This record gives sequence, structure tokens and C-alpha cells, in this order.
Amino acid sequence: MTQPWSLLELRSFDYLSTIAPPSLPDEGPIIVAIDEPSMAEIGSQWPWPRDIHGRLVEALRKAGARVIGIDVIFAEPSAIPENDAALAGALGPDVVLAGDESLIRTPQADQLVRTEPLVEFSARGALTGIASVHLGGDGVLRQMPVYPDGFAAQLLVASGKAPPELSPNRLIQSFGPARTYPTVSYYQALDPENFLPPDIFKDRIVIVGLSLQNAPTLQGGGVDAFATSYTVHTEHLIAGAEIQATIFDNLAHGLSVERAGFSSCVAAIAFGALLAALLVWRGTGLATFIATLLAVLILVGASYLLLRLGHIFVSPVGPTLSFLSVVTGQAALDYAAERKSRREITRAFSRYLSPALVERLANDPSQLKLGGERRTLTILFCDVRGFTTIAEAMKDDPERLTTLINRLLTPLSDIVLKSGGTIDKYIGDCLMAFWNAPLDDEAHARHAVTAALDMLEAITALNDELAREAAESGMAPPPPLRIGIGINTGDCVVGNMGSTRRFDYSVLGDSVNLASRLEGESKNYGVPLLIGEQTAALSSGDFTIAELDRITVKGRTSLSPVFTVLSAAAPPALLAKHGAMLTRKYAGKLYADDPAFAALKQGIPELVAYYAMVQSRLA
Repeated sequence: MTQPWSLLELRSFDYLSTIAPPSLPDEGPIIVAIDEPSMAEIGSQWPWPRDIHGRLVEALRKAGARVIGIDVIFAEPSAIPENDAALAGALGPDVVLAGDESLIRTPQADQLVRTEPLVEFSARGALTGIASVHLGGDGVLRQMPVYPDGFAAQLLVASGKAPPELSPNRLIQSFGPARTYPTVSYYQALDPENFLPPDIFKDRIVIVGLSLQNAPTLQGGGVDAFATSYTVHTEHLIAGAEIQATIFDNLAHGLSVERAGFSSCVAAIAFGALLAALLVWRGTGLATFIATLLAVLILVGASYLLLRLGHIFVSPVGPTLSFLSVVTGQAALDYAAERKSRREITRAFSRYLSPALVERLANDPSQLKLGGERRTLTILFCDVRGFTTIAEAMKDDPERLTTLINRLLTPLSDIVLKSGGTIDKYIGDCLMAFWNAPLDDEAHARHAVTAALDMLEAITALNDELAREAAESGMAPPPPLRIGIGINTGDCVVGNMGSTRRFDYSVLGDSVNLASRLEGESKNYGVPLLIGEQTAALSSGDFTIAELDRITVKGRTSLSPVFTVLSAAAPPALLAKHGAMLTRKYAGKLYADDPAFAALKQGIPELVAYYAMVQSRLA
């Protein structure tokens, strides 16, 4: 049985394909109907003696018929062999006889049974064409037969033309209801000189078959009659002979319709959703309702034009429903927007701002306006070291790269929010955050440094997890992730910055620039964390802090002391020796072979790379 969604699409084809259908092609087939008048005139019970069919073939050939197709299966010998011989004697290569192919399903096996005319008929040169058709799950004939030796295809062959190759997705373009094709009674075709206009059969394709004058109905059923797309309008079945004529013209004139594939249908549905999104981008109202009606007409009209002009059927059902779904959904959201404003704000900002700020905005949405204030903030920049190399190694697997960055930024972001910070933005693989805004935080420097140390531990844990996953999957371990962090404290301007249409809660100022420079300089000093002078002063009572250098940062003219935070406490004597080394360095009296280097490298292993860097610069 056809699924409900597919049935809707096929029903839309029925209606669209029967709106102003193409006219019958010139010089198309003529139907010779085995109908009620013929049965009365011939006076013999059906099936008629086969010599009558032989007389018909000869009469049609004499009348100038180019090809004669008999949509009657002669699979068994008749009771009178002379009648079979009479029919065989009239046959030739200009005649196509009907065959049948059916699939018989049993619990034991599926069996394909092919029924063909008697050998003595085909031995006279007559072609055999499979007249079987495939009905849809709803009992309607829409699909073009794909038999290479189908009845209509063999009519083309007999007329000297090669039938085109068709995909299984081709649909039949109907031309009208029952008796659309020119039809004459069988008894008239037996004696065309007395019953029919001159030259009616001259150089024409003639199809002989059952075709009752009173077209059978869906309720009553019928012999060799089928429901087609036109049945939705008339509720009458179409005779098999007329079906074959329709298929013939579809083949001969390239009128069959290609049913769009899955990807095209998905694209059409996406287009409908996108069109609706553009319509409701700025809200919904009465104009939206009018525009929706016009859009539906456009989608249906586009489907119709594509069917008529391109012989391609893309159902309007999918894009129309996707369009209506988006519009209806947006209208419902707009209707409930005021009641849901608190939840909307919480959901929109909770990923980027501290929970305290989210709560504040939810309680008072009027704070979402442009403006700022000057505050002393601690700003943190965190960046992945060697990200370009990692991205280059994963250039053929962007999804894996994205997943890796997300797995990296997620714990780092959680640490910032847990420590009371506000995430300003993500810049590729870089994270920017700040403390002491929008709510006061007296220990903002200490909280920022604590977050930085937690980030370094989180990276170590993530590297261990990635290595374990790689070992379990048998893959090569990924290059270890490393981060550099810069922290600075100073006066900034903080607030909602941007345009009247789009803005972010962010910070600006020289202190922000210095924090960014410190993050970049950290790799030059062989440490993962560099902090500024004011940050060091505010957090010195809580951490072991060591000064590393005094540098001129790009964009600044004055020397800026830079510090690092040691994760493990160092003996005061070693810190004093470190300070003395720096004093000699600033005075220009430090040399590469200074004995302090050996003791410091052994006593403060976290700074081994830093001491090696200082020695290399002095060499």
C-alpha cells in the first residue's frame, strides 16, 4: 500500500497533470474497440473465433494501417485449428501481439510468469509486446512500463523507431478521460469502406482491444480497464487499449514525466522553508496571511510549470507544508513571545554570559540597550597553540576538527562560568572572558587566575582522554593540545556594544589589548600563562608568582612587567635567586654561563623552557 505522504504527492500529480493537459499528438494511434455494438453485430460470444481477427488485420492493412497492435493474448490454441491458421496467415512484422508478465507470490517462493502468443503466430514475424502495467498502491496507473519489449515500445519498433530508455521514475502524462483517442467499433474496421471515412487508417498506428462505449466506473470495475490520473475527476476507468495508446504517445513524443528524486524533493522542501523564513523574518501579521496565500499559489504554480515545460514532477505538497509549518510556527512563537520573554532571554544568553547576568537580563530586558560604563576588570584570552598545524592535519575531516574544538572549548567555557566570569566571545579557537562585570567581584583577579590554572588541568585531562580513545579505536593518537593564556587587569569600558540591530555585551580598552598581547607572548617565554602587573599584584597573596621580563608590547611605548603563575610552590630561596637573576638581566650583567641557571632549572622545573630561552638570547 502507498504510504500517506507518497499518496498525497501522487494525488497532487493527478490533479496537476490533468490541468490543461497537452493535446493529442497529430497522427496518433486509433483505437479499434471491441465494444457492445461489435458484439451485437458479429453475433458471436466472446472470445470470437480467431479467423475474425485475421480478417481484421487484412482489412486494416488494406486500408493503409502502418502498424497494427492487438491487445488480446492468444496464448492457447483455439478449439478450431483452422481459425488459428487463418489468423497466423494474416500476421506479419507490422503486427504486434500482446503478452503478459505477472509476479506470483507464494509462501514458498516468488515466481515470475511470462505469457506469450502461440509460436505459430510469432513465427510469421509478428512482434510480441508485454501489455502488463504496474498499478500504484492506491490502484491507480501512473507509472510508465519499463519493459524493453513493452506493447507500446514494440509498436514503435514495428513503425521503424527505437523506443527511448526510461528510468523507473517516469510517470504517464494523460491526455484526457475515456474515449479521448479517436475510436471506431471493431465491426466498422472489418469493413471500413462501407462504415468509415476514406483513408482513416492510412499510415496510422491502430490498436485493437476491449473498449466499452460506457466506460466502467470505479465501483463497478471493468475488464481490461484501469484507474488513471483522470479518474480522480471522472471516476471512470480507461480501457487498456487506450492506455497503450497513451503510453505509445508518451514514448514517441517524449511526453512522460520524470518524478523528482529524493534530493530534489528535499531541496524543494528546504526552499519552501527558506521562503517562509524570509517572509516571517520581521514578524507575522495580516500581511503574512495574504503573502502566505500568494506563496502557496507560487509553489503550486512552479510545480505545474516545471511539469508542463520540463516534464519533471516535483510535488508541491512538501514545500507547501514546510512553508506553512514555518509560518504557523513563527506565528505561534510571536503570539506567545511576551509570555515567554524571560525563558527566551535565559536560553539565548546562558551560553555566553554568566548566570548572574542572564538572571539580571531576564528580570529586566530593558537593559538590552546600547551603552557602557568604565570599570576595573580582569580580562583573559585563551588560544590553542599550533592550531594551524592541527587544522592542516584534519583538513580532509572538517567535522572531526569541529568536534575537537567543541570538546576543547566546552570545558574551558564551563570553567569561566563556574568562576563567575563572563564569556565575551569565541574567535575561532580563541576564547575571551572577563571578570567583575556586570556584577561586582572584589576577587576578580584571583578568580581569573584560578580559572586559568583549571583550564591548564582540563587540557591535560582532555589530552589523556583523546589518547585513550585513539588507542581503543586503533587510530594514531592526535597531536597533544596546548593552550596559551594571557591575563591582565585594568580599566575598561564594558557594556552592550554594536549596532541598533545587533550587539554584544563586551569590553574595550588598552587593558584588553594588553591581555591579548600577553597571550601571544606566552609562547615566546616557554610558559602557558602570562599575567600583567596589576593582576600579579592583586593575586600575589594567593599564588606563587614569578616575574619573567619587562617587555614593550606592540601598540605601547612603556615597558610592561610580565609574570607567570607557578602551579607548585617554590622555596623562597629559589624565588630569591630567580629575582637576583632578573636584576642582573635588567642591569645587563647576566651571562649565558651564569651558575644560577643550573640551580633554577633543577629547583623550578616549570620554568626550564624559560631559562633555556634566556640563555639562548644571552649566548
